[in-house]
Amino acid sequence: MELTVEKRDKAQNPHTLRGKGFLPAVIYGRSEESTPITVDLKQFQKVFKIAGESGVISLTGLGTAKDALIKEVAFDVMTGTPIHADFYAIQKGQTVTVSVPLEFDGVSLAVKELGGILTKVMHEIEIECEPKDLPHAIHVDISKLTDLDSQIHVSDLTFPKSAKVSAEPEEVVALISVAKEEVEEVAAPTDLSAIEISEERGKKEEETPAAETDSE
Repeated sequence: MELTVEKRDKAQNPHTLRGKGFLPAVIYGRSEESTPITVDLKQFQKVFKIAGESGVISLTGLGTAKDALIKEVAFDVMTGTPIHADFYAIQKGQTVTVSVPLEFDGVSLAVKELGGILTKVMHEIEIECEPKDLPHAIHVDISKLTDLDSQIHVSDLTFPKSAKVSAEPEEVVALISVAKEEVEEVAAPTDLSAIEISEERGKKEEETPAAETDSE
């Protein structure tokens, strides 16, 4: 994937650039001086939708094409539109550490036929690998979850050969949980005879005249 960028004058007003359909951004790296740039907003959105923050893209327009990752994107809180982006330039031969999103595929029989609930324990996983091997996502096949005790672990996932995974192999990625039925508290039966006896006793006490006091 390619994305054309232009060097940006720091004096340019970011708000004005956005009004013209451009996204203010910056590119930097281990051996790359931080450089303000702009990119066409619509083109950026198309590339970002495909590459996310783990896909390597080629930036053109700054002389030599540069391989980079979209490191961070700031969004307008009201519209959700990108308002700024950071690109991380990748040096040749350099490995990168990225949190790659997990994509859950397939159909779980434990959910479909046994009424289990799919619980996603992880939504992304951090790996270190060569840029050319970076996947857009790591796929999780939930069809392996066939019964109510089923679990998928990190060791069940497929990673690029050059990848070093930060999570332990035995860590749970997804599992099947069972909905707990709410137990209604049953009130103890009311003893009506006790109430009747109490009421009769109260009536008798009301009907009994108070003891007369001795006159002087």
